[in-house]
Amino acid sequence: MNVKWILFFAIMLMLGPISVYAEQESPMEKLDNISDEALQMVKFHRYNDAKNLLDYFSNQFASISSKERPLSMDELRIVKQSRDEAVEATASTDMKYEERLNKVTKFRLVIDAIATTSHKPLWTEMEASIISALGQAKMAAEKGDSANFYSNYNQFLSLYNVVYPSLKIDVPVENIQKLDTRISFIDEYRTQIVNNPKSQQELNNLETDLKKIFESMNEDQADPSIWWVIISTGSIIIMTLSYVGWRKYKGEKEIKKDRSRDLKN
Repeated sequence: MNVKWILFFAIMLMLGPISVYAEQESPMEKLDNISDEALQMVKFHRYNDAKNLLDYFSNQFASISSKERPLSMDELRIVKQSRDEAVEATASTDMKYEERLNKVTKFRLVIDAIATTSHKPLWTEMEASIISALGQAKMAAEKGDSANFYSNYNQFLSLYNVVYPSLKIDVPVENIQKLDTRISFIDEYRTQIVNNPKSQQELNNLETDLKKIFESMNEDQADPSIWWVIISTGSIIIMTLSYVGWRKYKGEKEIKKDRSRDLKN
């Protein structure tokens, strides 16, 4: 019974930090939540409420970002630009809903990319849509279907532009430059790509590069402190079970000794 209680309390002791960790919210996570709330307001066409949240975000960001995690000049520029576009989207009187949504989503993904430390960034969730649009463009080009190629490639660019600022935060600059070069080439030679198999290879190369980037972000990004808790908990359980086994073995050995003595007597 005593051993069972030791095991129980050991597990509870080690699981305690997980609960505390889950309840804690850093200042950057609060900013992340504000950006999410602004996006939700836009989805419900509550543009004035979204703008108020963005204004509140700006006031909080100035003080929080410098204290918690100093941002690079590039990161600050990306945040400011995406935030300005989001404000423009919520303040406009004639912007289409889809454009508003894209601009505020872009801002939302940027803040998540900066705030994220223990899970995959949200922009990776757009992988399927982006790769699908590019795949449709490839198929249209191979068939010589100019209209569908332009339509699907424009759809790809629209989705890619939403995640592009976030990519610049999370992806090495040399990989971004590689993507920029491929996309610039395809844009410049659109008319030739539909009729030129060699030029179409750039679409394949672009797809390969994008898939590699998404795959690299799918690697385990769990917080080290969580892994420490898991490993520590597992170690205590193993040690406790080993102790239980040793006690059982020792007890059985003592019983055998007693029986041997009884038989001799």
